[in-house]
Amino acid sequence: MKKYIEKLLDKEDLTIEESCDAMNEIMNGKVDNSNLAGFLIALKSKGEAPEEVAGFAMAMRDSCIKINFSDDNLIDVCGTGGDNSGSFNISTAVSFVAAGAGVKVAKHGNKSVSSKCGSADVLQQLGININLPKEKAEEALDKIGIAFLFAPLYHPAMRHAVQVRKELRMKTVFNMLGPLTNPAGVKRQLIGTFNSVAAETMAKAAMHLNIDKVCFVCCGDKYDEVYLGEPTSIFEF
Repeated sequence: MKKYIEKLLDKEDLTIEESCDAMNEIMNGKVDNSNLAGFLIALKSKGEAPEEVAGFAMAMRDSCIKINFSDDNLIDVCGTGGDNSGSFNISTAVSFVAAGAGVKVAKHGNKSVSSKCGSADVLQQLGININLPKEKAEEALDKIGIAFLFAPLYHPAMRHAVQVRKELRMKTVFNMLGPLTNPAGVKRQLIGTFNSVAAETMAKAAMHLNIDKVCFVCCGDKYDEVYLGEPTSIFEF
């Protein structure tokens, strides 16, 4: 990991292969907290490159517990969080509306790390069991058209990064990776981003991933969603 940190400090981008390797080291618990924090800060300082985001996402996708559900129109609606707007979790409400309209939704989400409220926080307050195992999630998708996929349950290897993320209390590349690593392998997504730079980076990263159609939206670098009060930027792939 130290060689990657040094490369980032020199403002050099990691290749997709190097990014995959770095993420695998993190997920295998081979990186201590100080080096992980250094890696995340160095990456943030340099600026995340699309190939880096794609490589990290590939490694996370390969290691996650996968949902088996055959529907090319299965979607996910989520946001990166970290926009510091203090808005409510709109993507969760949108997921229910979409499912009510007949669209199958595999809602991938987590508790809040860098935002006021995460999708898991909302669902828990509603009394919904967020720890839905693979078989039950697949059944829910089939019978009612929506299932919540709690990120820590389907990405157990990410437990090695939880403490550092909480202690840093700032946006990191993990904000971008959550939406790109849906365990159901959705190929159609609407993703809100914390700013337009992240939207463009993620759109370019999506070109390396098995995604058919995705729209990244942000409003005035203030909201990770479509907002009626100001123009919204849309990056479509």
